[in-house]
Amino acid sequence: MSETGEHIDRTPMDTARHLVNELLAHRVREAVLAPGSRSGPLALALHAADRQGLLRLHVRVDEREAAFLALGLAKRAHVAVPVVTTSGTAVANLHPALLEAHHAGVPLMAVTADRPARLRGTGANQTTEQRRIFGPVGFVTGIDELCVHWPRRAPVHLNVEFDEPLLTPTNWDFAPAHEPIDPTAAMAQIDATSADSRAAVQLEQGPSTVVVAGDDAGPDARILARDSGWPLLAEPSSGARNDDALISYRLVLEHASLAHQIQRVVSFGHATLSRPVTGLLGRADIDIIHVGTQMNLAVPAASNIRFASAVSAEPADPDALEWLDTWQRADRAVTEAVDDLRSRDDANPWDVAATISAAMPPAGLLVVGSSNPIRDLDLVARPYSSGQRRYVMANRGLSGIDGTVSTAIGAALSRTHSRALAFLGDLTFLHGSNGLLIGPGEPRPDLTIVVATDDGGSIFAGLEQGAPAYADGFERVFGTPTGTDIGALCRAYDIAHRRVHPPELERALATPAGGIEVLEVPIDRSGRRAYAQRIADAARTALVQIGM
Repeated sequence: MSETGEHIDRTPMDTARHLVNELLAHRVREAVLAPGSRSGPLALALHAADRQGLLRLHVRVDEREAAFLALGLAKRAHVAVPVVTTSGTAVANLHPALLEAHHAGVPLMAVTADRPARLRGTGANQTTEQRRIFGPVGFVTGIDELCVHWPRRAPVHLNVEFDEPLLTPTNWDFAPAHEPIDPTAAMAQIDATSADSRAAVQLEQGPSTVVVAGDDAGPDARILARDSGWPLLAEPSSGARNDDALISYRLVLEHASLAHQIQRVVSFGHATLSRPVTGLLGRADIDIIHVGTQMNLAVPAASNIRFASAVSAEPADPDALEWLDTWQRADRAVTEAVDDLRSRDDANPWDVAATISAAMPPAGLLVVGSSNPIRDLDLVARPYSSGQRRYVMANRGLSGIDGTVSTAIGAALSRTHSRALAFLGDLTFLHGSNGLLIGPGEPRPDLTIVVATDDGGSIFAGLEQGAPAYADGFERVFGTPTGTDIGALCRAYDIAHRRVHPPELERALATPAGGIEVLEVPIDRSGRRAYAQRIADAARTALVQIGM
């Protein structure tokens, strides 16, 4: 056996066949490849499997974008997707997507080709220490060891050492060697093991309770809130912002006395979007039950925080319904105030998010970039009917802007039966523009990418950095204008592009061009900080008027 765990008499081509058989045995039907020399056997094996209709191969020349493409495919389909690279710096370029997958619980699989172990620690070309390069990401030393990772909602790294000769004549006859693990049964076993210290919790009515649904919380948060009669504070990418979820919960939390009356919080998913919510989760004077682990809780666990595998509660009683009604009245008052303010100013930056949210058809897909787009959507998006829910997705594991274009393309490729949109800021789009570098024969989805273009990082205007005291350096070190011609950039990638102003966006979204299209929507960021203050003032005034 070599250090990879592969039999030393197995040729690189045999090893590649063995890997593809393992992928097929576990229902892997998508794979992403960033080509290179050392990974040649894997490239040819995946190409052969693609030609035989056994899986669909996506080829990219940029390893970072390849990894985020695989992330989007895996996150939307909830199945493992491998991204395959050669050795050296190619491996390091996978790191951002692997970290996002680790923190978001996405089954992304990195398969990296390597030189033989005897060359490690020498000056051999493209040779470095690739083993365990991704820190907390699970690492295996052989293909057969992948079996323990298949059912997990987590990324894994397989490093395969190939000696020369790399390529030999081969007949690509694929035959999965064993029946795949039943993912449902395997996950049930894993959940039962990991839940030893996270028992299911049954709650009584009594304490004034709210339900927080962070990223990827799922429908359990909505069901608990509905059945118990508790207010639901759901982020756009929670999968729970349906039916009676509050719209302006962020502003109510920040400006209403109601926030001080909360005695208990039940938390689902990874809530990182707003400071009022993370502040609520960080309170030490209330009871907090989090369905999950410390891994997806945004604050360090204190003595008042319990982790649970599931939460149920007694049915709503009159006190709970009165509590819920109070929150709903506050939410209606603030939402009406925000809507009124928006209606009196056509230049407000939130209308783009509202238009996109309203344009989503039932079963549609919306991938939202970090920074302002997800926060703008959070402020204005109306809850969808649970019977006609839309899938809103974001990279909230580490909340980075990198790779979002490729993530959106991957997610759209895995959801071909419905409309797919992406909503990004210009810096997020430019940072990931190489995701548009797609070969002419590669699969392409129908995806409309809306880019809110304000020539810079407008999110910082609403943070401490945007205060007048730092105005002298703001534009250069936070605003970071680029002056990029997005239309010219799209033409270079042979991507359809239209520049539309906010009032024209609704009509543009109703007439998609097909394939990948970019709708550039220019907005002004110069007054965003002042406008946010006007929103806060309007919310406070509305709450005072109703006695809150």
